[in-house]
Amino acid sequence: MQIEAPTAAFLRIDLDALAQNYRLLREQAAPAECAAVVKADGYGLGTVGIARRLLREGCRKFFVATLAEVAELRALAPDVSIYVLEGAVLAAVDELVALRATPVLSSLEQIERWRGRGRALLHIDTGMTRLGLSAADVRVLASRRELLEGIELEYVITHLACADETDHPQNRAQLKLFNELRRLLPPAKTCIGNSAATFIDAAHRGDLVRPGVALYGGNPFVGRPNPMAAVVTFLAPILQIREIDDAVPVGYGATYVAKPPARLAIVGAGYADGYPRSLGNRAAAAVNGQRVPVVGRVSMDLICVDISALPRDSVRAGDFVELIGPTVGLDEIAETAGTISYEILTGLGRRLVRRYVEREKT
Repeated sequence: MQIEAPTAAFLRIDLDALAQNYRLLREQAAPAECAAVVKADGYGLGTVGIARRLLREGCRKFFVATLAEVAELRALAPDVSIYVLEGAVLAAVDELVALRATPVLSSLEQIERWRGRGRALLHIDTGMTRLGLSAADVRVLASRRELLEGIELEYVITHLACADETDHPQNRAQLKLFNELRRLLPPAKTCIGNSAATFIDAAHRGDLVRPGVALYGGNPFVGRPNPMAAVVTFLAPILQIREIDDAVPVGYGATYVAKPPARLAIVGAGYADGYPRSLGNRAAAAVNGQRVPVVGRVSMDLICVDISALPRDSVRAGDFVELIGPTVGLDEIAETAGTISYEILTGLGRRLVRRYVEREKT
């Protein structure tokens, strides 16, 4: 694959595919509204580039995790609703007010600090045992309504632990508890559905869904075909081609021995770019759409792939190798690395240039 520029490893981000995924999620969610989760720098793909296209698609509600993310998004989009996860309100009440952000309140302490400050979301923990109001906390609020004075409840939310397994009994158990507890609170809309739950049914969605990984092409399900379009392609240049005439070890630890005749391509990317070290001797890459094995350990800046099976004149130094993309998918790489697509996306290195590609003009 010949790429004119740049000459270093980079990410090609298909904004049309992002838009297609958002439209699919929005249609699936209807009549519920569809927000977008753009925390962790837009799942590693760049908040501004991602949010700008989602704004063109009509998205007007976004979830982030930190005050810095609020500020970045607010500068881009003065009029959208920005909901802040992770309890950032505890340390930044005045800043959140100034930025017109809406916190997701997860504890009685946060509720106390936000009293009189206006709109908020309440997060009820129904089975994740992470952030969120416990059943006991909700009962305290039910008996002490003054704690919510000056707080306008925009949504009551929860988070499903097993939505990626659509038939998991935990989903039904959490919904049952959520409905029981929210009835103790003042009336408010609900926000339940993450990426996977958006596809289940209306009960798992609520009035607002908040997909994350599915927007960026990750499979929201376990053991089911991925309905989402691929958004990111990770490309890295071949720096050198090695002709192997004698059996030689490859990479740190000599974990792979190349046997002649063989041809190896040394690729300019590594774990410093977010390509996990665990993929050494396990993963596939692609050259001109043809799968080739990754051999030897992944180094900080280098990967080795065996191109012996490819025609000699079809590959040369300067060509680009697909490490993630249409031939070697995001979820395949995550599974091979022993992790999930979320971690692969959010771990993509800062030194990788994000190149945004789009053809649609809306």
